[in-house]
Amino acid sequence: MSKEAAQRAMREARYHERNAAAAKAGGPAARTSPKLSAPVAPPPEPSASIVDDTLCGHRSMNGRSCTREAGHSAKSHRYS
Repeated sequence: MSKEAAQRAMREARYHERNAAAAKAGGPAARTSPKLSAPVAPPPEPSASIVDDTLCGHRSMNGRSCTREAGHSAKSHRYS
């Protein structure tokens, strides 16, 4: 048996021991997972009246908009 196989076997044995002990004691492993609520809808996109047409408006990955002027020559965006 290789070293990795022995480590995997020990890890699985400890896992099963913990689950068995938790089931006897009524611990967290014995409980069922809580039911998740309905998924949260993403925030609505800002309407055209809110976004100023003179701004770049490039969107970052986390939803922020660039505040530089439209068509800016800078390579980076400024988000707020």
